[in-house]
Amino acid sequence: MITTANRLNTVEEYYFSSKLREVRQLASEGKPIINMGIGSPDLAPAQAVIDAVTLAMQDVNAHGYQSYQGIPELRKSMADFYQNNFQVDLNPNTEILPLMGSKEGIMHISMAFLNEGDQVLIPNPGYPTYTSVTNLVGAEAVYYDLAEANNWEPDFKALEKLDLSKVKLMWIGYPHMPTGARGSLELFAKLVAFAKKHNILLVNDNPYSFVLNDNPMSLLQVEGAKEVALELNSLSKTFNMAGWRVGMVSGSADLIDAVLRVKSNMDSGMFYGIQKGAIEALKSDKSWFDSMNEIYKKRRVLTEQLAEKLGCKVYKEGVGLFVWAKLPEGIESAEKFIDQILHEKYIFIAPGTIFGSNGEGYIRFALCVKEEKVQEAISRF
Repeated sequence: MITTANRLNTVEEYYFSSKLREVRQLASEGKPIINMGIGSPDLAPAQAVIDAVTLAMQDVNAHGYQSYQGIPELRKSMADFYQNNFQVDLNPNTEILPLMGSKEGIMHISMAFLNEGDQVLIPNPGYPTYTSVTNLVGAEAVYYDLAEANNWEPDFKALEKLDLSKVKLMWIGYPHMPTGARGSLELFAKLVAFAKKHNILLVNDNPYSFVLNDNPMSLLQVEGAKEVALELNSLSKTFNMAGWRVGMVSGSADLIDAVLRVKSNMDSGMFYGIQKGAIEALKSDKSWFDSMNEIYKKRRVLTEQLAEKLGCKVYKEGVGLFVWAKLPEGIESAEKFIDQILHEKYIFIAPGTIFGSNGEGYIRFALCVKEEKVQEAISRF
């Protein structure tokens, strides 16, 4: 018998990977499934983006290996995007590294900075991949609580009471997934000060800044943040390019170089045509964000109505691609609640428990469903 590596004992299959098989099986049986569980934008990229990819196919350099760092024009576009939208100055040659999606960056950063036995501060609730990657590299997850009573922000008094001597890295993500909490520059400044005090690498996962958010922010806006921080970003949600797998990590040259040393041993560069499309997307002005948000606003209104129809209390302050809602009193299990809805009403909603123990009692709706489908979901109740 060929045995698997011990590290596989530390992780399970990603929830959505297994659950969507069940959802697809129901759909194959003819059930009228409405999938409100996963944040995969159903809208298309701008036509100019698609045209740029089409044109790139004719370039003589389009089909060969590409630079591990991306073509210079892509890095320049990413730097311009940060300057135009966050007023953050980045050197495109040394302080930005294009990624095949920001999820890839979570693994690269972890491999670049974590040794076995190092500890990692992970938000609860938060993106499950932080935990799985921490386990895969042999580090130890240490969870810090986020609670609605504190607007889903860290409790710094509680953090200071922890033994931080082995903590090497801290994951944050604002706007927050799954709750949609906005965060603030004041919060970012506190986090940077905390990271400096304890010599911790702070990483902000920032793919939702422009969705239903009138005040996009970057951790790198905080003075001195580059000394202790990296920021991940993505074109997946902002530009409806989830399947294209285009992201970036930004920070000081030393930190970026460390990530590149891992990445350059794991792929052979991003496809040229996708890079050209990404360049075009990053040129988008405020009218693009406004047009997308007009659609998401209407969807959010209807989705909140659906949540309230279920007796849930919506977290109204949330931004981003999801609606976070507290279950009615007396419901003991979010997973049983959503399974009942899936099999009786054929609507798939994500249970809050997949994001951590503090997600128990909550469910999450994705705004990746057309208005008429959300209205249909409401009518099923």
